[in-house]
Amino acid sequence: MDPQLFVWIVARATGVAAYIALCLSILSGIALRTSVLDFLATNRALRSLHDFMTWVWIPLGLAHAGSLLLDKTAQITPLDLVVPFGVSYAPLAIGLGTLSLDIVLAITVTSWLRRRLDDRLWRWIHRASYVAFVTLFLHALLSGTDFSSPLISSISWSAALGIGLLAASRIFFGRLPE
Repeated sequence: MDPQLFVWIVARATGVAAYIALCLSILSGIALRTSVLDFLATNRALRSLHDFMTWVWIPLGLAHAGSLLLDKTAQITPLDLVVPFGVSYAPLAIGLGTLSLDIVLAITVTSWLRRRLDDRLWRWIHRASYVAFVTLFLHALLSGTDFSSPLISSISWSAALGIGLLAASRIFFGRLPE
């Protein structure tokens, strides 16, 4: 197998897997605090899923970013993994991926430091998950041909619909107190 083809396959597979892990984390996190689904607030399995998905996306996200560093088509540098919109190849699509990575990393690190942060500050940072999902969704939509796959498309649009419905229910029906 051509080494560049292998790098491309690894980049796509790890990107899709990291995307699914983040979608599950965001969906389960919203569901835990939405008043319409108040019966889920004490669901240990859902809480565990939310927490565990962080540990799933981290290695997948690192593998995705690492494989893109090896991809000769994308020509991404280590700086491009931190600073968005600087690449010459598909700057918007890849820049949105970088932006979502930056946001998700900030959310993850502040979640680990939650006990040291003001609760309101942490909550506002954690709400950036909505922005992270939008940028991640657009990155997935614009950066490749995976959305042409019925399986990937149905997973992506279902996650977007679920997150949208849960977010709307929190706006209209409220959030559970902590």
